[in-house]
Amino acid sequence: MAPTRRTSRDIRSESRLDVLHALLAAGETTRNELARTTGLSTATVATVVSDLLTGGIVTEARVASGRVGRPTTLLRLNQDRGRIVGVDVAETYIRAVVFDAALDEVAAAEVAADERHDETEEVVDGVARAVDAALARAGTPRHEVLGVGVSLPGSMQRWGGNAPAMPNATRHHVDRLRERLDLPIVIDNPLKAIATAELWFGQGRRHASTITVNLGTGVGAGIILNGAILRGATNFAGEWGHSLLALDGRACRCGRRGCVEAYVGALGVQQTLGAIDPAHPLASVPLQRDFIGALAAALEPPAPDPAVTETIQRTARYLGAALADLVAIVNPETITLTGWTVWALGDHLVPAVRRSVVEEAPGDSAADLEVEVSTVRGNSVATGIATIALERFLSDVGLVTTRVPTAL
Repeated sequence: MAPTRRTSRDIRSESRLDVLHALLAAGETTRNELARTTGLSTATVATVVSDLLTGGIVTEARVASGRVGRPTTLLRLNQDRGRIVGVDVAETYIRAVVFDAALDEVAAAEVAADERHDETEEVVDGVARAVDAALARAGTPRHEVLGVGVSLPGSMQRWGGNAPAMPNATRHHVDRLRERLDLPIVIDNPLKAIATAELWFGQGRRHASTITVNLGTGVGAGIILNGAILRGATNFAGEWGHSLLALDGRACRCGRRGCVEAYVGALGVQQTLGAIDPAHPLASVPLQRDFIGALAAALEPPAPDPAVTETIQRTARYLGAALADLVAIVNPETITLTGWTVWALGDHLVPAVRRSVVEEAPGDSAADLEVEVSTVRGNSVATGIATIALERFLSDVGLVTTRVPTAL
């Protein structure tokens, strides 16, 4: 694919995104401070702010009086411009989160999903029920919804194929979602969603190159390089969970053997415990989130379970070795971990993973590397996919021309 030629309209679009990023980080700020933060000229900031005010995206919050000079007008994102919904479709749950137009969470709802079934109608019905419940809790009528972002596991560019992450993201899902929701929809996968969340709300604000790793049933990496999300030729970049960790190793859901996911996904962690202590009661817990929660409880003092402690140590070594490969290829400034496995086990897992990455990475590639739990608040998949939906809305009203995925 030939590189796309950037136009003056694209440059102006990127300036608007830079200003929006700065406003999100600051909450309230002035035009002069926006110029200092973004590196844009005061004239460019003035033009961009005028565009955003006209579009109702930004509002003048209040006038602040300084000790000298004229009073200064403070700007902020217009929370009342409308509502955005972000939907995280996972194997074990579907969570819908309603955000205001400043991407502050307003309300949320979650419905259970059966990890053993992923039929289209079940997924579509779960999304519709979660969105309806979240909008009801927020007191938001449907005409106020600017857009809905839905994160479906698997590559969104291979609708008819058997993507290695489940449920299968088929075109039929999308057609049925559009019919059921009757709202503007953006579809993307969770890896691009978590990368977007990290770029707007996490380490991406201060680091140009960041990897954010999602750990749950599936495993993957959202990659930010030079301030932009890496998508790849077919939007499949980041499916690191299906790279090889052990030759001829454990069977993976994708049909291959030895994938990273088979060792550090929730089912892989349970297999590790079973290998350490086949008779351990947690080795046969049927539901993944129940298993991970029980694992966390078994690590608590005063008497952490020895088999569970060894399971965490082995998992940290597996994860550290797999991350070291990413470090060798991408050489990021920071790696952040997110997902429900991390939320439950992060305090026990992350320090050991950090040590393992430093030991396994080649040369000094990890010498200054930061490895930590993501600071993105709430559900990072829902936050990220809602942000993508907001970007799409900005595109629809003519304020953004770049970095926006396909909408449906």
